[in-house]
Amino acid sequence: MARLAAEFGVPIALKIASPDITHKSDIGAVALNLQDPNQARLTALGMLASVRAQRPEARIEGFNVQPMTRWPQAYELILGVINDPLFGPVLLFGNGGTAVEIINDKALELPPLNMKLAQALISRTQVSRLLDGYRAQAPADREAIALTLVKLSQLISEQPAIAELDINPLLASSKGVLALDARIRISTATGVSKLAIKPYPKELEETLNLPDGRHLQLRPIRAEDEPALIRGFERLNPNEIRLRFHHPMKVLQHNLAARLTQIDYDRDMALVLTDQGGSGELHAVVRLTADPDRQQAEFAIIVGHWIAGMGLGMLLMKRLIRYARQQGIGQLYGSVLADNNDMLGLCQHLGFVQEQSADDPGVRVVRLDLQSSAPA
Repeated sequence: MARLAAEFGVPIALKIASPDITHKSDIGAVALNLQDPNQARLTALGMLASVRAQRPEARIEGFNVQPMTRWPQAYELILGVINDPLFGPVLLFGNGGTAVEIINDKALELPPLNMKLAQALISRTQVSRLLDGYRAQAPADREAIALTLVKLSQLISEQPAIAELDINPLLASSKGVLALDARIRISTATGVSKLAIKPYPKELEETLNLPDGRHLQLRPIRAEDEPALIRGFERLNPNEIRLRFHHPMKVLQHNLAARLTQIDYDRDMALVLTDQGGSGELHAVVRLTADPDRQQAEFAIIVGHWIAGMGLGMLLMKRLIRYARQQGIGQLYGSVLADNNDMLGLCQHLGFVQEQSADDPGVRVVRLDLQSSAPA
């Protein structure tokens, strides 16, 4: 103990290492700001005797020796994961430190998270108002906190054996975040709870090389694409809007834009064509919405006039058809205006059959039987 303290230099923090003791401070199992190796050794001996007297059943694996961290004007936060029998893993964020249960300032969210959802989770707590800074207290780096939540969400998405996880405290200041203590419990039982919400399907991302030499990314839509979707709508001409939405629209309202970008990947899919590592502008979107029983799914597609003429409509439809087949969807259908000859011709080439809509003589309904037709 003294040797490790000497290697770290002083001052140091000393903590009991035990899988059976969650709140170490409650039983004197944490000592801070120890100034020399001999003090560390004596403190460790006294701490061990005290812990054994209070918690004789606890397994003691040793001590954690850490250099003292000094982050003036840092906020103490807690990040955690709990496993709910019904919803599976649930993320927790709130005011941390030794008084976490007394203050009881926390909010819960289902993973997976993106930056927008992480920021919304943070804003639902009382400590969120403090993080913006007050009086002489500098504001914390909220982006770093949100990114930590996103990383934690990704961790539990990829590691379903994690049954519980606590990071307390997570220090947050203007210079970033730092985890001072963490606890994790791994479940060895079979049938570990799955995520209630399907994670972002990163495996669908791909790079497209266009005939004009540009390299664009085709990927699933994300909630943070809402501003880019609105900007893309503003670039469309009135006829493009009419052919896609079947009626004139001057503005893509927030409510509709949010519904088009914040999708349930389990039942919906929208693939967007966007710049690689650049402005993030959306040039084309193809989407489907499936019924709960997956017997059929409705599709829609739009390719901006500024990128038309390179076969992207055909390519995007083939990607969507392939995805729908992989999901076991029985039939893909869509409503196409009767004067949209380009779309009707594309659908015919892909094997769709068409019929006049019973509700509107100006609309054709196109259908493709995915399980009996040949792959596109």
